[in-house]
Amino acid sequence: MKIILVSDTHLETDSIPAYLSDVFDQYDMIIHAGDFDSLSFFKALDATGKLKAVHGNSDEPAVKELLPEKLVFEVEGVKIGVIHEASLSIVDNTATRYMALEMGVDILVFGHLHRPIIEKSDVLLICPGSPTKPRMSDPCAIELQIKNGTIETNIIPITGQSCGYIDFSRKLGEDNK
Repeated sequence: MKIILVSDTHLETDSIPAYLSDVFDQYDMIIHAGDFDSLSFFKALDATGKLKAVHGNSDEPAVKELLPEKLVFEVEGVKIGVIHEASLSIVDNTATRYMALEMGVDILVFGHLHRPIIEKSDVLLICPGSPTKPRMSDPCAIELQIKNGTIETNIIPITGQSCGYIDFSRKLGEDNK
């Protein structure tokens, strides 16, 4: 199964932007780890029939009423957990690992940080970053493939505006050439 992982889209639209729709069309499932922002964008993604999602801290009340804070489900024998805020640290995922263990999952997908993280220990921790509002990264999503018990992940670049810090650091690098 090919799954696309996203989080922190923060969109106020009633349709999926073409640059995201083109990506989503390539996958069997969309996992969104919260912060749609608007009910209209949640409904647009839900209409694909591929969505598994939790609410985030910035979601409007109507989204929070429809979606759980935590979600656990199984894909081809692999238990996947989804939550928005698993950790506030971008360098230490110890608490996130413990949360995954408490949830009894093989993979924990979380959001809130707006930058991608893939960390493997006895569990796989994945923050897909943000395809629309990245922090300290380029816009992206994460591809998760599960086949015969094998798990593969890839960071998928998304067309869009990079974080201002990334643009600034690239400019510094160009100026130093």
